[in-house]
Amino acid sequence: MSGFVLNERLEAESRLVCILGLCQLRLMNDSRWPWLLLVPRRAEAEEIYHLTPLDQTLLTFEAGETARALKRVTGCRKINVGALGNVVAQLHVHVIARNPGDAGWPGPVWGLGKAQPYDTNSADALIRAVVKEL
Repeated sequence: MSGFVLNERLEAESRLVCILGLCQLRLMNDSRWPWLLLVPRRAEAEEIYHLTPLDQTLLTFEAGETARALKRVTGCRKINVGALGNVVAQLHVHVIARNPGDAGWPGPVWGLGKAQPYDTNSADALIRAVVKEL
């Protein structure tokens, strides 16, 4: 994990949930969607192929476990998983709970409206529930 530094924007727009084997798991501070980020703790990784094959496997495993936990916690209809990196180049994977009728359904969540920050109690409750489910 030597040399890993979390991108300033990711740090400002999210809260630490927990540290997994490879990734920091973070909650995006936008209550419109239960939205988690997996950030591999590898210096200068911008693309999945920048990771070693073993780290790629671990990222896939952690993304799957995070998606499963988020689905169980929220009871959502669909889980969206994606790694875009167009705004923040540091490799990070989005895991988002979606439901028909949510603020952006069925379209993507990126760039849609203005974020609605969590109140501390709601964020803490979601974080506790996800960690318990993991």
